[in-house]
Order: sequence, then C-alpha cells, then structure tokens
Amino acid sequence: MVRLPLTSAEVERGQRLGALLRRARGERSMLETALDARVSPETLRKIETGRVATPAFPTIAAIADVLGLSLDAVWAEINRPEPGAEPTSPGQRLAS
Repeated sequence: MVRLPLTSAEVERGQRLGALLRRARGERSMLETALDARVSPETLRKIETGRVATPAFPTIAAIADVLGLSLDAVWAEINRPEPGAEPTSPGQRLAS
C-alpha cells in the first residue's frame, strides 16, 4: 500500500495533538500513561513529538480516556483554525 505524503495541515494537526497530550499528561509518566492506554511507550512518544501525525483512532481514544480528555475536546483542539487560514471541513485535504 502506498501512503500519500502528509500535507502541511496534517503535520500541524499532529503537532497540536502531541502538544495537547503532553499538556494533559502533566507530571504523569509516559510509561504509566502508555501502559494504562494499552499502547507502547514508543507509540505515545512518537505521537507526543509529532512523528506520528495521523495515529489510529482507537489509539487516540484510548490515550484520551486515560488522560480524562473527551474526544470532542481533542477534535476541537487539533482542528482549531490557524490565524489567517481558511476553515476546512473534516476530511478535506488541502492542495499541496
């Protein structure tokens, strides 16, 4: 399977997701959080650093649950419009 390159908007969304999860995790250890969410610590690290910009939905749902985040809050945070950017609808890809 060939995977299309990520757009800059998708990369930025992944970075916002990672920042949100790091803030929500606070002082809690990455290992404890990952084990409670039943994901590998390496997966959580990659998501938090933005290296995995489009993680699987069940992975994000599990991490959000452990951190006490609603999926609505996660969605709102990662899809907030950038200053001066045109709003996009969910699933819309920007031309590269």
